[in-house]
Amino acid sequence: MGQSKSKKLGKVNGDTLIAGIDVGKKINYGYFRAPDGQDIKPFAFHNFRSGFEVFWTRLVEFEKKHGLEAIVVGFESTGPYAEPLIHFLRGKKARLVQINPMHTKRLKELTGNSPNKTDEKDPRVIADVIALGHALTLVIPEGPAAELRRLSQARERAVKARTALSNQLQHLLFVVFPELCWTVKNMMSKTALHLIENFPTPESILSLGVEGLRAILGKVSRGRLGEEQARLIFAGAQESVGIREGRDAILLEINHLVFRIRSESNFIEGVENQMRQYLEQVPCSRSILSIKGVGEVMTAGLIGEVGDFGKFTTISEIMKLAGLDLYEISSGSKKGQRRISKRGRSYLRKILFFAVVNMVKTEGILHGHYRQMVDRGMPRIKALIAMCRKALRIIFAIVRDNAVYERDHQHMPGSKLTA
Repeated sequence: MGQSKSKKLGKVNGDTLIAGIDVGKKINYGYFRAPDGQDIKPFAFHNFRSGFEVFWTRLVEFEKKHGLEAIVVGFESTGPYAEPLIHFLRGKKARLVQINPMHTKRLKELTGNSPNKTDEKDPRVIADVIALGHALTLVIPEGPAAELRRLSQARERAVKARTALSNQLQHLLFVVFPELCWTVKNMMSKTALHLIENFPTPESILSLGVEGLRAILGKVSRGRLGEEQARLIFAGAQESVGIREGRDAILLEINHLVFRIRSESNFIEGVENQMRQYLEQVPCSRSILSIKGVGEVMTAGLIGEVGDFGKFTTISEIMKLAGLDLYEISSGSKKGQRRISKRGRSYLRKILFFAVVNMVKTEGILHGHYRQMVDRGMPRIKALIAMCRKALRIIFAIVRDNAVYERDHQHMPGSKLTA
């Protein structure tokens, strides 16, 4: 599981052993250093239990040999490959820290005055970053928060896959029945998929007649679509310019894509049902859900990305986690623009952005603040990013105070938070 970043480690004391690990898919490289500068040559160990045992045994032997009292183990953010090792080490007598890959990349240039990158050099550089105090401690989601992170990631992948399948479907359908693409707005709706699966050609639509098509649309859409939509589709079928040569092969693939889209939709629905169950087990979900514009999927994503809100003492820590902390590049008389760093969790920023899109609507809780910024001449996208920062402050505050958000009411500790 990905790890959340919180406070900087700070410089290590004189009794601490520093271990750096360059994580790979199959082979990891470990390196140890004592406070007096004595170290060992980087060594390889496999990325499974026997390799982990070899690493830990050598680490403990090195600690005893040099009479040290504490161990700090650091590694870069490397996606899923570090997860088994993290969970192996979290039960050991060691503090686990994470290194920003940008830090190792830049410090690497100073080591030997060379951009050389090797598996043996990387763990040494990681140890250098730790020694300078630039490592970040880990907050590993546990229990329902861990499940929500996994579910959010699974849903995100499924949504992307379904969108890709829908695009493929529309490309193929445009060849055999382009008019249907123009008359049906949502190609992933149940009604659209039913038509595409059972009546994918102009001839099959014409065989139904307007009344037959109207009856099918009304039944599948449960009365939302009727005669007007039926006449549009029927008229398109009458003047269709869809091809006929090679059509059978295209229709075979269209049916396959419809099946896969439905499968992804069913999976997404199942994931969302599980999200609701786990949200009931997380106390702070009640506070977040009380904000108008933040739904269950967004709340699940927020809790999954942040983990335990109680592990963060200031809003600036969560701003960094989301990559919404501000920076500027100024020199001499030149004053740089302030921008967000984007160095945190990208999915957390995405969730906040879509939540803010709901919040700045006419009846949204941030509409007034957003309009003030836009009216002052701020570009809309920058105003939305500013609202992301404000929304995160609101979420952090109500979770910290165990409050619920209620607009235009006075704040009562432990109960409500005003806008």
